[in-house]
Amino acid sequence: MRATVWHGKRDVRVENVPDPTIQEDTDAIIRVTSSGLCGSDLHLYEVLTPFMTPGDILGHEPMGVVQEVGTAVTNLKPGDRVVVPFQIACGSCWMCRQGLPTQCETTQVTEHGMGARLFGYTKLYGAVPGAQAEYLRVPQAQYGPIKVPEGPADDRFVYLSDVLPTAWQAVQYAAVPPDGTLLVLGLGPIGAMACRVGRHLGAGKVIALDLVPERLDRARRDGVTVLDLTAFDSPDDVEAAVRELTGGRGADSVIDAVGTEAHGSPVARVAQSAAALLPGSWGEKLTEIAGVDRLSALHLAVRLVRRGGTISISGVYGGSADPLPMLTLFDKQVQLRMGQANVRRWSDDILPLLTDEDPLGVDEFATHHLPLDEAPDAYAMFQKKEDGAIKILFRP
Repeated sequence: MRATVWHGKRDVRVENVPDPTIQEDTDAIIRVTSSGLCGSDLHLYEVLTPFMTPGDILGHEPMGVVQEVGTAVTNLKPGDRVVVPFQIACGSCWMCRQGLPTQCETTQVTEHGMGARLFGYTKLYGAVPGAQAEYLRVPQAQYGPIKVPEGPADDRFVYLSDVLPTAWQAVQYAAVPPDGTLLVLGLGPIGAMACRVGRHLGAGKVIALDLVPERLDRARRDGVTVLDLTAFDSPDDVEAAVRELTGGRGADSVIDAVGTEAHGSPVARVAQSAAALLPGSWGEKLTEIAGVDRLSALHLAVRLVRRGGTISISGVYGGSADPLPMLTLFDKQVQLRMGQANVRRWSDDILPLLTDEDPLGVDEFATHHLPLDEAPDAYAMFQKKEDGAIKILFRP
């Protein structure tokens, strides 16, 4: 089969690799019909390279058609149309029963001290072959895949794999009070969808910050109050603008949908680049014990949230030696929540919204639909924020 394969920093290729097979009685094989390119994939392309191995298959946002199932998978049959969550979880352990499949005790990567295995996402999460491919082996298929109706195009359902539950959880964790103000930092796929979810769930005002014109324009069309970061000279000016929009207090709830690759931290950028260029084990160890993130988005979130407000982090961070403004967080009594989205925790709430009315605008959410063979160019385009690329779907 054809698959998107990692070979090094900014080096992904579409190659022929062996077809996946059933290995456990809880496996299924899916013929992939759509697979998303996620902002998290860019971390593998640029920053988290010390944890990658040449030959790793990328991708974690698939949907498709079941081709084969193991003997213990009784809830699926060949021909079923399914969306596959990005995390691999059993559904029956203590953590899964608490609604935390990202912490599944059956699939935890204990050798690295990490949570549940993820598709296509570094040795830290099990180095499981990913979903930007023609076929995908799905472990724990008795629980993970979500059956969806026949008929509508893939765009209606594919975001259940990651984008929708991640944005939904970000808003839920943000604890926006009734008619309160939600501020979203970053208008990539998760930030853009979080704005839509926030409006749908009753936020009185949604404000978003970004610096890419196409992203700002789309959020503005969604009814969001947008602030262009390039129009401000300093964080002080951004804070003043947000206070003016929020009665002088700051936002009730802030979502950091940016993460480790935020603009505005040249020292951290140099450190990340240096780690990525070191030999594998050296760069891995440096990132584990002395890793730094570009924290400008998180620091801005701390400034912009009101006293007693909530910050919800959905952007991925990977450092270990990051200085946090603990005095400010403590003094402002800020509540902080974060984590990988627990897809099956939220999917039953989201699925009824994927109707003909399409209240979350999923049908038109993708900016690009591309053949899988164009993945190398798509990664470069997305990383450089070219051609209005906000959400890319591959069609294997």
